[in-house]
Amino acid sequence: MPGTQAPVTAACLIDAPNEPAPMTRITFYILQGSYQQGLQTLCRITEKASAQGHSIFIHAPDQNLAQQMDILLWTWNEQSFIAHDLAEQADEASAVVIGKSPPEHLDGVLINLDPEVPPVFSRFSRVVEIVAGDEAQKAAARERFRFYKDRGYPLETHEL
Repeated sequence: MPGTQAPVTAACLIDAPNEPAPMTRITFYILQGSYQQGLQTLCRITEKASAQGHSIFIHAPDQNLAQQMDILLWTWNEQSFIAHDLAEQADEASAVVIGKSPPEHLDGVLINLDPEVPPVFSRFSRVVEIVAGDEAQKAAARERFRFYKDRGYPLETHEL
């Protein structure tokens, strides 16, 4: 009969598509200071996100930077402690991990230290981009911003 709808059954619900996951939120923190000050800001953001219960992956493009971040997270503030692991030592209990490839269990916050967009960024609920340092780093950050914007990701910027 025109204008009538078939009743909703369990079979209809099973075949219904799932709601799409919310898009990854991208936040750029733009610093006027040096790259080293940017790493200090990264520590503060990591501490705050960790205290809020988020899993965190710090995406370092190479082992040297990963090890530098490992040391910095242990020493940056005598009054706080951020438990973390390098990716090679991470296990399911690791909530803060530093490395090039994130463990499968992490999907909360990705903090990007790479001049390129990390290939797995969209599996995280949030991406944090720290922008500090020389003009080459700022130019790379502008390219990443364009990449995210062109694909419709929600963007925020904070000048610190």
